[in-house]
Amino acid sequence: MAKRIFVTGATGAVGSALVPLLLEEADNFVWLLIRAESSEHLKNRLEELFLFWNLDKEQETSARHRVIALQGDADLEKFGVSESVYTEVSSQCTHIIHCAGVVRMNLPLEVARHHALGSAKSVVELALACQASGNLQKVEYVSTVGVAGKMSGVVPETWITQPRSFHNTYEQSKAEAEDYLRQKIELYNLPVTVHRPSMVVGDSKTGKIIHFQIFYYLCEFISGSKTHGLLPNLKDATLDTVPVDYVARAIQWSADQRTVATNNILHLCSGPHLSMQLINLQNLVRDKMREVDMPLPAVIAVSSVFFTVLLRAMMPIVSQATLRQLKTVPIFLDYLADRQIFGNDKTIHLFQVNGGPDLPPVKNCLALAITHYLQTKTGKK
Repeated sequence: MAKRIFVTGATGAVGSALVPLLLEEADNFVWLLIRAESSEHLKNRLEELFLFWNLDKEQETSARHRVIALQGDADLEKFGVSESVYTEVSSQCTHIIHCAGVVRMNLPLEVARHHALGSAKSVVELALACQASGNLQKVEYVSTVGVAGKMSGVVPETWITQPRSFHNTYEQSKAEAEDYLRQKIELYNLPVTVHRPSMVVGDSKTGKIIHFQIFYYLCEFISGSKTHGLLPNLKDATLDTVPVDYVARAIQWSADQRTVATNNILHLCSGPHLSMQLINLQNLVRDKMREVDMPLPAVIAVSSVFFTVLLRAMMPIVSQATLRQLKTVPIFLDYLADRQIFGNDKTIHLFQVNGGPDLPPVKNCLALAITHYLQTKTGKK
């Protein structure tokens, strides 16, 4: 059945991987909400997406007839679009897919709240308008496993309502947005599936991703290349990652489920059995760096406390680019202090029983993601 789909965050990692999947159904029509400073900027950003998608001629021709880019902002009331555009969308839209998010860990809390809660309120408002028009079938809401904050043990695939502290303002604001969404789902009986990805990496088959985000900076950090080999002791810490195409296919699948996935919370992550130990990721990263002839210092592991002192001493003498990356290191150290596990058994079972996507082999995905990043950075194939 043809869908008319409103998508936020199409220029981000998940959204850019998802839209081509939505267009695989020949009758689907998609509105893309895109931040832009002008109509010309909007046109350029849409062209950048088509360049990234690299569709064949027939697919691109079809896609261009079924995609409309809207200049707006997910954080703003009614997404910042004109009243006529909003009326058109709300009277026709069958599916809302919210992928937009500002993934910055160190924003002031009120700024982080503006992004996370502002967009959640806009999504709910549109969902209610679509529901009133009689067309709404599903809402796919992309959150993060980070809403668990500093919860210990296995994070469940359920709403999290107990008090907890957070590693950063990003987690806290996303948790508050989930709380708001939960209340509105219960109040208005909205058909919503919440997707909680872990750390998103490149495509499981190609390593490709539209933007290099936190994972790639973490890889450079644990390689020792930015810190002259000095690193905190990684011990037995693990990192939960997920390839972007798995997340996209999970959302695509969920959008087709009118009953099975509705009001479920899906953990799109490696889970307790497949998350990689950071020491193994470090070895993988260094191996891939050697393949492109990048110089690597010997690793000298020190305590986290001593490393933090050394890090502060390093900051005044490094380049601005390195400084920006090093400023994120305390966030990683905070995570290293935890032994948090994200449960995904319920999600995996739901996919297996109902034809959802299979989780690709994690190590192979990480190898491809790292290779793609290093080849892009160095220009070496």
